[in-house]
Amino acid sequence: MEEPSENQRPEAEKSSSAHQSPSDENGRDESDHLNRDAIALPSHVAGSGTLDRLVDTARDYAKASAAENTNKAYAADWKHFARWCRLKGTDALPPSPEMIGLYLTDLAAPSNGSPALSVSTVDRRLSGLAWNYAQRGFNLDRKDRHIAAVLAGIKRKHARPPVQKEAILPEDILAMVATLTFDLRGLRDRAILLLGYAGGLRRSEIVSFDRGKDDTPDSGGWIEVLKDGAVLTLNAKTGWREVEIGRGSSEQSCPVYALEQWLHFAKIDFGPVFVRTSRDCKRALDTRLSDKHVARLIKQTVLKSGIRSDVSEKERVALFSGHSLRAGLASSAEVDERYVQKQLGHASAEMTRRYQRRRDRFRVNLTKAAGL
Repeated sequence: MEEPSENQRPEAEKSSSAHQSPSDENGRDESDHLNRDAIALPSHVAGSGTLDRLVDTARDYAKASAAENTNKAYAADWKHFARWCRLKGTDALPPSPEMIGLYLTDLAAPSNGSPALSVSTVDRRLSGLAWNYAQRGFNLDRKDRHIAAVLAGIKRKHARPPVQKEAILPEDILAMVATLTFDLRGLRDRAILLLGYAGGLRRSEIVSFDRGKDDTPDSGGWIEVLKDGAVLTLNAKTGWREVEIGRGSSEQSCPVYALEQWLHFAKIDFGPVFVRTSRDCKRALDTRLSDKHVARLIKQTVLKSGIRSDVSEKERVALFSGHSLRAGLASSAEVDERYVQKQLGHASAEMTRRYQRRRDRFRVNLTKAAGL
């Protein structure tokens, strides 16, 4: 028997937003359709085997220009807007700033009793429409007064302070890994948590690693274990970069030791590093884990470890996510900020500071410094 697949998991474990967006297949179909329309030979050029192959390759590159999740989100944005237009008796093409302004209004203050979307989601929907129009050869002017004025009003009236996920602190991550068993699945999950925390990794990055370079077509990087630590080479949002993971102060807290234990007992010397296990936890399978597993793992171990027991279980689950690992490293590492910035792969120090949950709060007391 094998570990349950994503489709076999209980409904409660699936993402709460799963019902709000189209299936992956629909997203891929929409993206593929746009690529076929946008990337083609000029009408005056006769096709040939060589040119057709180049067109196919160009379409693959165009598809890879944005992250897969971004493509899915933009496809969902267009599907929702096109349906809204049909219900209002109009067409989505060509772009109408007046109708788009009304659409944004309906998202922020729905007329049908649906819950209002957050300002950030409304803004993201507009970006999705702009991208979709560009793929279809149209230019959407976001500065048009019918759009810009409405969006500015929505932001002024409905904007709220950003809701950030809780940072996982050093004592928290140790309590979380202490809840795991020492069977094969426990070894894997321990390595995931400690490696993700020490590397400040996104959940998609954690599951994307292969054991070696170019082991699989869907690889997002590879891992090299050395005497003093591990070097992770990954293809992140900003391009290829290396992340150094030093050895910890004890075997219980060392991410490199946890990784070595998993690789050894799972007998992984090729292909994806983090894979599913059999139901009896005695065999590592070939299937790469989904990044959703990391999110579930964090929430499950947070509950088991008793972290933030001052709030309800529902609130605790909502407080933590995959980003809690990155925020934990940024908030806890007592080193020069530029080292944290490099580890997280941020282009600016300002972005790194967004992850530092209350790290510098009241360290500098300007009230006393001003003589009060």
